[in-house]
Amino acid sequence: MNQHSDQKDLILGVDIGGTKVAVGLVDSGGQILTQARQPMLANGTAEAALEAVTGAIDSLLSSGARAGIQSIGICSPGPLDPRTGVVLNPPNLPCWRNFPLAEKIAAKYRVPVKVDNDANAAALAETRWGAARGYRYVFYTCIGTGIGTGIVLDGRIYHGRTGAAGEGGHLSIDYRGPVCGCGKRGCIEALAAGPAIGARARSKLAAESSRHSIILDLAKGNVAAVTSEMVGQAYGAGDPLAKEILGETVELLAVWLGNIVDVLDPDVIVMGGGVAAMLNPFFDRIKTLLPRWCVNPRAAEIPLLMAHYGADAGIAGGAALCAQEPL
Repeated sequence: MNQHSDQKDLILGVDIGGTKVAVGLVDSGGQILTQARQPMLANGTAEAALEAVTGAIDSLLSSGARAGIQSIGICSPGPLDPRTGVVLNPPNLPCWRNFPLAEKIAAKYRVPVKVDNDANAAALAETRWGAARGYRYVFYTCIGTGIGTGIVLDGRIYHGRTGAAGEGGHLSIDYRGPVCGCGKRGCIEALAAGPAIGARARSKLAAESSRHSIILDLAKGNVAAVTSEMVGQAYGAGDPLAKEILGETVELLAVWLGNIVDVLDPDVIVMGGGVAAMLNPFFDRIKTLLPRWCVNPRAAEIPLLMAHYGADAGIAGGAALCAQEPL
């Protein structure tokens, strides 16, 4: 497509993480036209971190392109206030405490700026342009190192009273379970995210040292080096232990999604992130298990879809925050 034909409609999507800033120009159809990334300075001063963000933006924008940008949407780690664009106290961005990110970026670039957390923004991108397009009641989850979730109702992110709604990864399904990073016990994040899958594999391998597994081959015989990625690779190679571990993860996710369905009654569930990609072959199994964990008699009708945006979900999500309301 001709990048300059839609120049006036371009949105700048910015994805801020603990280690990197990714920026991209996104058109009105959700296509990322060009992108760049730079390191994030998360442990220095607030101003140095802001300069890392503006440096990444400037690296993408020629003076000509800047004139065509209608708005800037930013995904930032939370907690934050999406109404004011103030970043409150994210654990992996210690540089920012009550930092007025939207205000600072708007002052420099003189366009409207919106800020939200990555899962909320990615949920909106999937609703506007991706797997959940055309659905009214969307539940989105990104399962990777953690579990983030977002809720979009009638085309709008559901933020709740303080902007903190949608933290579905910290819904506990076992109050006696392992302690989560958030301090609660038995959160689905502590049971089914990547690190939990790796930990489950390590404990099984340690307990059954006589049992051969491709997982151990991938870790060069070192149980302590086993990761969730190795479990996924071993499953792809037909390893029975890997299948068992992922099967248990799927059971846990079915319990969790059963609760989500009974609270929200969504008309679609979208799953993104590295672990979700690894579990894609099990989506039918999750759907089969769901009615066992729901009072909703029509739970099995809900489509369970893989997210459209992969590693670029943050850029697309940032842009979706600023996109015009669908007609």
